[in-house]
Amino acid sequence: MATLSSTTIFRTNSYTNLYSYSSASSLINAQHHRITFSSFPQRFLSAKVSVQSLLNSNQNVLLMQDGAVATTVTPLENERPLTKLKDGLLPSIVSSEECKDAVSSDNNGCESSLSITVVGASGDLAKKKIFPALFALYYEDCLPKHFTIYGYARSKMTDAELRIMVSKTLTCRIDKRENCGEKMDQFLKRCFYYSGHYDSQDNFAELDKKMKEHEGGRISNRLFYLSVPPNIFVDAVRCASLTASSGNGWTRVIVEKPFGRDSESSAALTKDLKQFLSEDQIFRIDHYLGKELVENLSVLRFSNLIFEPLWSRQYIRNVQLIFSEDFGTEGRGGYFDNYGIIRDIMQNHLLQILALFAMETPVSLDAEDIRNEKVKVVRSMRPIQLDDVVIGQYKSHKKGGVTYPAYTDDMTVPKDSLTPTFAAAALFIDNARWDGVPFLMKAGKALHNKSAEIRVQFRHVPGNLYNRNFGTDLDRATNELVIRVQPDEAVYLKINNKVPGLGMRLDRSNLNLHYAARYSKEIPDAYERLLLDAIEGERRLFIRSDELDAAWAIFTPVLKELEEKQIIPEYYPYGSRGPVGAHYLAARYNVRWGDLSLEQ
Repeated sequence: MATLSSTTIFRTNSYTNLYSYSSASSLINAQHHRITFSSFPQRFLSAKVSVQSLLNSNQNVLLMQDGAVATTVTPLENERPLTKLKDGLLPSIVSSEECKDAVSSDNNGCESSLSITVVGASGDLAKKKIFPALFALYYEDCLPKHFTIYGYARSKMTDAELRIMVSKTLTCRIDKRENCGEKMDQFLKRCFYYSGHYDSQDNFAELDKKMKEHEGGRISNRLFYLSVPPNIFVDAVRCASLTASSGNGWTRVIVEKPFGRDSESSAALTKDLKQFLSEDQIFRIDHYLGKELVENLSVLRFSNLIFEPLWSRQYIRNVQLIFSEDFGTEGRGGYFDNYGIIRDIMQNHLLQILALFAMETPVSLDAEDIRNEKVKVVRSMRPIQLDDVVIGQYKSHKKGGVTYPAYTDDMTVPKDSLTPTFAAAALFIDNARWDGVPFLMKAGKALHNKSAEIRVQFRHVPGNLYNRNFGTDLDRATNELVIRVQPDEAVYLKINNKVPGLGMRLDRSNLNLHYAARYSKEIPDAYERLLLDAIEGERRLFIRSDELDAAWAIFTPVLKELEEKQIIPEYYPYGSRGPVGAHYLAARYNVRWGDLSLEQ
C-alpha cells in the first residue's frame, strides 16, 4: 500500500529565542528561568514543559511576586515518541538527536526545507485566505529559512501570473508596516505555479521534480493544502502519495471541510484517505478553532479560579452558541444547497466550540490530551431529536427601497429547494457536569447582523434580597458571560449594581474586556495560526477521526429525518432576526436568546 512518509522534525521560527532544541542547553544550564503565559508560546508548552508537571515535580519552584513561576528547568528524559505507524509509513527517520535544529542548522546534512503546495490555488479560498496567511507568517518570521510555495491547479498560469494574482490580496499588519513592499517582493519570489490535473500521477511527478530543484538535497518537509471540493480529496492524496511525498522528511495534508454529508460518507472519506495517509498526517481544518477568542476559551476557564468552579449545572442555567451572517448565499448557492446550514456551520464550527467549552480538564496541554477530552464530551451528547430543531429559509424582502432576494432566487438553487439557511437546536450532554443544562445553537444567513458569540447565562441568586427591584424580569437578575468571537472581539460579564444616588435603584452593567481597546496588536487571522500549527506538527486545533465520527453521530439521524420527511422550513424575511419558531424552542427550556435583548 502506497503511503506518505511521516517523519517528525522540529523546526525553529521567530520563537526560537524563547525556547527551542537549539537553545535547550542554555535553559538547562541556567539556574532559574521565569515562565509566563504572556511570553511563552502555547504551542511549546505542550511539547516542552507542562506547567502542572513543574508544580508537581521535585524541582525548586518559586512563586514570583507577579505570579510568574521560577524554576530550574531540567531536560525531559523521554520526549513523546513518534507513533509507530503501519509498514512503510516511516521509511526514513531523522531523530532530534541527529538534527536538533532541523531548519537553520549550518550543517548541510541536517538542513531542511519546507515546500507548501496549495492544491486548488486558483480558487477563492486560496486567494483570499491561504496565500495572505502564508505571507503574514513570512512577514512575522515564522517560516523557516528555506521555504517554497507552489500553486497547483488545472488553470493554465505562469509563475508571473500567479504572483500578480497573489499580490492583489497581500496586506501587512496595521500595527507593523516596516519594509512591507520589500517583504512582499521577497515572498512572491518564492511562489511558483504548476498546472496539472488533480488525478494525474504524471503531473504530480513533475511537481515533485520542481520541488526537488528548490530543496537542493536538503531534508524535504512537505505540506499539501487541499483547497478543492471534497470529491477531489482522495485523487489528489493518492497522486501526491505515489509521486510527490517526501522521501526523508515529513509529509502532511490539510483537508478543508466538509468532511462528508453524514456518518456514512464521512467514514468512507476517512477510510479512503487512510489508504495513503496515517492519522497523524491528516490535518482536518476548522478555521473557527484558530480564532483568537476560541483559543482563549480554555485559558479563560482553566487559568481563572473565578470561572472553573462555576462551570457546571450547579451554577449555569443555559449556554447559547450563536452564529449569524447578514448576507445570503451570494454566488455559492450551488454548493450550499447540497449541505445546508446544519452541515455548513452547526456540525463543525459550533460543535467544536461547544466541545472546547464543555470538556473536562485535560491532563496537559498536549494535543492528544485535549482531543481526548473533546471526544469524550462529544460522545456524551444525545443525538438531536426532530422536536428540538427549528429550520428556516430566507425569503425576499423589501427595505428602504431595496429589494433583497430570496434564497431560491439564486440561479444555482432549485426553485423548490427545502434546504435550510437557518437552524436552531437544543443539545444535551449526559454527564455529571452538564446533566439537564440546555445548550442552544443558532445559525443563519441573511439575518439582521453578523456575529459569532458564546453566551453563558447563570442561574438566579437563591433567595435574592433584591427580587422586588427586578420585578417580573428575572433574566435581568442573572449574570451572563458573553464571549464575542467576531466581529469586534470581546469578553464581558453582565453584573447587577446599584445606581449612584440616595434611592435603591439597580442597574445592569458590563465588566468588559474589549480586545481593540486592551491590545494594540492586530489579531492574527485564524488561518495563520492553523497553518503555523500544521507546519510545526501541532494537532491541538485539528479534528481527529474519532471526534469526527462522534460529531456526525449527533447530527446524522435528524438530518436524515428532515430530508426523508421533507420538512418545510419556516420562511423569514431577508435581514430579519430569523424564524419565530426559534423563540418557541428557547422558551420551551425557559430560555431567552441573549442576542435579541435591547442590551446585548
